[in-house]
Amino acid sequence: MRRSLLIFYFLFFYAAAQLIWWGVILVEAVPERKEMIIGEGVFFMILFVAFAFRLKGAFVRDFKLQQQQRNFLLAVTHELKSPLASIKLYLQTMLKRSLSKEQQGQFISNSLKDIERLDYLVENVLIATKLESVRPQFPKDELNLSELIEGVSHLLQINACTSQVIETEIEPDIYIKADRFALTNVVTNLIENAIKYSPETEAIKVRLWADSPNDSVHFSVADQGVGIAAGEKKRIFNKFYRVGQEGTRKTKGTGLGLYIVKTVLEMHDAQIRVRDNSPKGSIFEVTFRNYAK
Repeated sequence: MRRSLLIFYFLFFYAAAQLIWWGVILVEAVPERKEMIIGEGVFFMILFVAFAFRLKGAFVRDFKLQQQQRNFLLAVTHELKSPLASIKLYLQTMLKRSLSKEQQGQFISNSLKDIERLDYLVENVLIATKLESVRPQFPKDELNLSELIEGVSHLLQINACTSQVIETEIEPDIYIKADRFALTNVVTNLIENAIKYSPETEAIKVRLWADSPNDSVHFSVADQGVGIAAGEKKRIFNKFYRVGQEGTRKTKGTGLGLYIVKTVLEMHDAQIRVRDNSPKGSIFEVTFRNYAK
């Protein structure tokens, strides 16, 4: 990257110097048209500089996207290998050793958790691929959002939490028109993110409520984690983007989750925003307009 930028700046200054030199030669050759040559030369130089730096911006963005894609492939490879290696180890141990029923049950339970991780990763990749199509369509049927969020919260409490507690405050029988598979992925991504970035023993608060006067439904996930810097809040929804430095980051992930969340919600005429929690952490709040009954 650094070498490419040095080449770009060298070519830019060389071309700029040549343009100026040609301008000087023209002025000396046709002095009576000096004002016209200078005026047109300045205008052309402005266009040249604007185009050059626009080209540089596109080059830098493309480089960063390629870097994020490489990081994504590395993350996906790691996310796939880790649970597969774990499942393989459990199965080999069960085949080679005589285990009690209790130990077998524990190994099977752990294997199922790893399979859930694989299933979650595959779902994310499938939805991200679908979103890349020209006009992705999600079939929207009436679904009980209250039951969906309650069910996802219960499964994640069992399969994803180590010592965190998911506290739910969900109004019953709130219905919206949406794609069940896509909305399940949205809820799962938001709660899993809260689990991932929450310290042990901390509570994660999941809420769902209807705002009848404003004809809207609100769903929020609040954590007590490290929080998100103001400059990162808009960027976290970009594809492949992850907070922090790649070399020092400790949390797992592919950078697809929040991109999928925002894109799926936009296709359901819903909005998401992130704000600071008190005393620490973040709150992700989703608003479905014209849904409250």
